[in-house]
Amino acid sequence: MASSYLGNLPSNNFVSLKRQVITGNNGSTYTLDHSVASVNDVAIFVNNVRQDPASYSISGTALTLGGTISSSDSCYVIFLGQALQTVTPDANTITNAMLGETITVSKGGTGLTSGFANGVTMVDQWRLTSSFTGNAVPIASNWERNDTSPAVGSSGSYSSSMSESSGIFSFPSTGIYHVQFHGTYSLSSNTRFIAQKIEVTENNSSFSVDVLTYTSIDQVDGGQTFSSADADIVLDITDISNQKVRFSVEPQTSATATSGDSTQDFTYVRFIRLGDT
Repeated sequence: MASSYLGNLPSNNFVSLKRQVITGNNGSTYTLDHSVASVNDVAIFVNNVRQDPASYSISGTALTLGGTISSSDSCYVIFLGQALQTVTPDANTITNAMLGETITVSKGGTGLTSGFANGVTMVDQWRLTSSFTGNAVPIASNWERNDTSPAVGSSGSYSSSMSESSGIFSFPSTGIYHVQFHGTYSLSSNTRFIAQKIEVTENNSSFSVDVLTYTSIDQVDGGQTFSSADADIVLDITDISNQKVRFSVEPQTSATATSGDSTQDFTYVRFIRLGDT
């Protein structure tokens, strides 16, 4: 059973207590801005000293102090039982200095995310459309952008996209990219290993193996047996002319098939731009 809530409902924003400043008139009787039921519902300060509730009386909005105060005295009342209001900061009033850090103010801006925009700015995914056997360094052909709805590529990739030529993928812009490579393999016998690689060039010429993962196939019941492997890397791309990536497979057994299909993702790669370099 849901429980009820007594008192003022809490706010999702900033909350402060109501406060009233009293200007002394050399008297002891004053009118409060809000009616209260008890002396314990307020805190009264005279010259920054909190007064004992036993020293004053309240009836509704009528306050009678235990002594007189003049205009030179500092006197204020805090209404303990009432929230003043939810206080929403005015536009542009919260500064970086207040937070001790740079803040993100708009998509693509700098901030706490250190260059990461408000959300991913590019997603692109490609798949192998047909199977092949043996080594491929790199997988140089039969790549297509995923065009099966509702995949991202079916209506064009999100934002500017990757380009591919002879298995070498080029980046559309500088930035921080998460690159993923999933391979699916099959064989009707055993193979001790299948090496799966992500290779990167810094000079648009020579490639180095940046990620190397392995899987193997242990034949079951004499039929075609499948296995898969995943590799991924986060790259800081600062030069789109020279920094590129490609994908390779090298199985121990040359009859090992790397699986591809034009309607399903068996072997595929995915590129996600996370933010600015």
